Amino acid sequence: MATATYIPIATQTLGSAASSITFSSIPSTYTDLRLVLTGHLATGYSPILQFNGDTGANYSTTFLSGNGSSANSTSTTSYNSVDLTSQNTWSQTTNSLITTDIFSYAGSTNKTCLSCASTDLNGSGAVELGVTLWRSTAAITSITVFVASSGTYAAGTTATLWGI
Repeated sequence: MATATYIPIATQTLGSAASSITFSSIPSTYTDLRLVLTGHLATGYSPILQFNGDTGANYSTTFLSGNGSSANSTSTTSYNSVDLTSQNTWSQTTNSLITTDIFSYAGSTNKTCLSCASTDLNGSGAVELGVTLWRSTAAITSITVFVASSGTYAAGTTATLWGI
């Protein structure tokens, strides 16, 4: 059985609040990518991402989520970005974690992603699983992770892009 090798491409840790984190000039030498985002928000309510600066209505996502007392499923189609959480559960005080696997990112077919988000809000919280389709055949060469509603990530938030 083959084992996956994770190679860190780049890591960014915010020294002060920022509205986005960008990875550019992503090499096409890997099969897949993994984006790991750890931290919390200074303002705003949810992390979102875009590939290659694409702001067209080319993203669709389906989420399954649970918060300990209920489960939920939501879908979005023809959006201009990828929502990385569906319940806007990223805290402004407690760190959260999102991992996003981007499959065949350098290939010439539409791109699929699998995201997993978890948040503990001091006794409450949520876990979410989302699958995304980016309707583009372009190789992914840049990824920008924003905060919805012109929000900002708090200082200390860290994003790492891995090649697999």
